[in-house]
Amino acid sequence: MSQPPNPSHEGPSHEDDERRLRPRPLARPSVDPAAASAFGRPRGVDGSFDELSRPGSATGNGNAAGNGTGPVLAPPTPESLAQAFGRPPGTRDVVLQRPDGSDSTAGTATPAGGEDDDPLWASEEDPWRDPGAPAVLGRPAVTGDDTADDTAKPQGAQLSLPELLFGRRVKPVALAMLAVVALLIGAAGGLVGWGVASTGDELTGELNVAEAEAAKERPAGSIAGIAQRVAPAVVSLEVTSGQNGGVGSGVMIDSDGYVLTNHHVVAQASDSDDADITAVFTDGTRASAEVVGTDPKTDLAVIKVNVSNPVVIEVGKSSDLAPGDSVVAVGSPFGLENTVTEGIVSAVDRPVTAPGQNGDANVTYDAIQTDAAINPGNSGGALVDSRGALVGVNSMIRTVGEGEGGSIGLGFAIPVDQAMRIADDLIRDGKVQHADIGVNAASVSAGSSEGAQVQNVRGQGPAAKAGIKEGDVITKVGQRQVRNAAELTVAVREHEVGDTVPVRLVRGGRALTVDVTLGSD
Repeated sequence: MSQPPNPSHEGPSHEDDERRLRPRPLARPSVDPAAASAFGRPRGVDGSFDELSRPGSATGNGNAAGNGTGPVLAPPTPESLAQAFGRPPGTRDVVLQRPDGSDSTAGTATPAGGEDDDPLWASEEDPWRDPGAPAVLGRPAVTGDDTADDTAKPQGAQLSLPELLFGRRVKPVALAMLAVVALLIGAAGGLVGWGVASTGDELTGELNVAEAEAAKERPAGSIAGIAQRVAPAVVSLEVTSGQNGGVGSGVMIDSDGYVLTNHHVVAQASDSDDADITAVFTDGTRASAEVVGTDPKTDLAVIKVNVSNPVVIEVGKSSDLAPGDSVVAVGSPFGLENTVTEGIVSAVDRPVTAPGQNGDANVTYDAIQTDAAINPGNSGGALVDSRGALVGVNSMIRTVGEGEGGSIGLGFAIPVDQAMRIADDLIRDGKVQHADIGVNAASVSAGSSEGAQVQNVRGQGPAAKAGIKEGDVITKVGQRQVRNAAELTVAVREHEVGDTVPVRLVRGGRALTVDVTLGSD
């Protein structure tokens, strides 16, 4: 009795179909045209490439009929390659394969035609085909029959000298003219060489010097530039009195012709009516001068020169000087006009004293000390700073010899601040008044005290009225320290007549200060 079918043996239900994964759809990405051109099959080829060389292939080109009876053959050799690498015409074709009927054991080859020619594959002719054959040298590639013919070739006519030189035939007349021209050129060159050589051997001749057109450039503030500006304002003074005479220098300080100089330069002219003063300028102009006024105590004088439109020096300030500043001295030492020397300020406010001229009082002033070379004849000349401005009037030097001595680097100039003040008084009044304290003093140095010791007190003078006594040592006047007698004089002259100044002194070992109203000298 047949059983009903078992439900468990039935095919998959609809629920099973929904749980089963279905195959993914086939994805065919697009092919890159460049890749397809490089790696795709050639046109007309649908199957694999091996079918092209398989016998019987319908697509092969093994023969003209395309029946597939043989392998695919290579295309014919290009004519250019066959001509370049092929065998010469007339030679027989030799292949490396052993012909049919060859005996591999004997190493000989019998041509198919049975000819008795020298076999190509004989052991003695082809050692490479016989493994047991010794190494020998084969015959040359070109046989003796192919060598070039050694018969003598006919030679052409030899070239003559004109043909060799000029490439064609030349007439004898032309060659003769060419020779004459060559001789003339050689003779001319020889004459020129002889002339040059003979001229070079001479010791005398005309000198042709190439001169610079542009002037030499100098830096701003150079000594040359300063001298060029200052020299026209400095004059050389020649003083004559009978058989006597002297030289010195002066500085033009005013356009009216006023010249500032030293008293000792024009002392002879101021004391004698027969004396003459001549001013010599840098351009050689000479003009007579007259004395306006002198101050023997400070060694200053003013003269006037009769000239029109003179060069006037620029006046600076001596109070601005400091030791180490550069200065330039311009004058006529020993009569040598327009002499320029350069140095520095060695010291300022240096009190100096020198004997007066012809019985005059001693010369005392606060000097600018410099190492610029100053010699006799520089007196009255200009001492200028690095700008070319007048800062002092050269006056005296310190030497080690007797009489007229040269410069040893110790020169002294009157400060322009003091000189211009005195020059104004001389031009205006013809004389100068200096402040005076009314004592005669000498330099001292005792123990801890330094200063000017009073030798005597002039009666009813400023010092006597202030109570200063003989023997007192003055150490300070106003704000200036006094270390010697010369400094006492210059310290007093810094003030005006009638000024009341404190004076500090030492008396009996005690210091005291008194007020002194200064008088006139």
